[in-house]
Amino acid sequence: MLASKPTIELIGAPQDLGQIHRGVDMGPSAVRVAGVIPRLESLGFTVIDRGNIECAPMTTVDEGDPSARYLAPVVEASAALAEVTEAAVRAGHFPLVIGGDHSIAVGTMGGVAAVEPRHGLLWIDAHADYNTPETSPSGNIHGMPVAAILGEGPDSLVQVGGVAPKALEDHTVIIGLHSVDRLEADRLRASAITFFTMHDVDMRGIPSILEESFAVLTADGVDHIHLSFDADAIDPRHAPGTGTPVVGGFTYRESHLMMELLAEADIITSAEFTEVNPILDDQNQTAELIVELIGSLAGQRVVKPGT
Repeated sequence: MLASKPTIELIGAPQDLGQIHRGVDMGPSAVRVAGVIPRLESLGFTVIDRGNIECAPMTTVDEGDPSARYLAPVVEASAALAEVTEAAVRAGHFPLVIGGDHSIAVGTMGGVAAVEPRHGLLWIDAHADYNTPETSPSGNIHGMPVAAILGEGPDSLVQVGGVAPKALEDHTVIIGLHSVDRLEADRLRASAITFFTMHDVDMRGIPSILEESFAVLTADGVDHIHLSFDADAIDPRHAPGTGTPVVGGFTYRESHLMMELLAEADIITSAEFTEVNPILDDQNQTAELIVELIGSLAGQRVVKPGT
């Protein structure tokens, strides 16, 4: 759990091949510039910055099969990320991965699951990312990582890190859905995944949804939970710098409340924040918000209880 791991390894994954909008490869730099390291150090953590993994530029690789665009270089980058993430976990550190597009989650989970295969997965996103090449209308792999993590999709992607599946389907929770493809929705309803749309958030509120989510994630003694956060889960009024913005996402305070409740529950053992695109941003506003959310996840409060 983050609170019990005083050393955080910061890993940049400047992957932009999983989607079509250039600029998301600069996300790790934008988050660093926004002050993620001093923010974490001010909260008492030691931060080891591992730099960025190597990702092939889009201009140097072939798209390949349009149903799973850039599959080979995405797999290559994911394997490199899995290796660095696994080393962080084995060292007893907390891996914090900054993307890059959301296809990087396959690599992050490949690394953590190589050490602890019985993982729960908390996915906070406007999209389910549960497509396969057969159902995806775009062929963009950043819409497929949940499926790959749970063992479905191209074999080379599913096998990243040498373990498949990388998380337990009945311990997987998606929160924040408000843009889901038709065939993907059919797959989601037929799965064992627990999911909450923004309608559910409106009707029930964040605390109720997270209480149920914690019960699902930690049932049956599962005590390794990965958090995967997509910037497009936040309403674009607050986070304009992302490639697939959808109106109606989380507010500033709802986003912080989720991170604060996760910090209080202390169940997260690894995390990634993805899809920050500074080219589409307004004065690094989105990266700065992501740094604030990371701070809340790490325990930052206006006034801590008892102080």
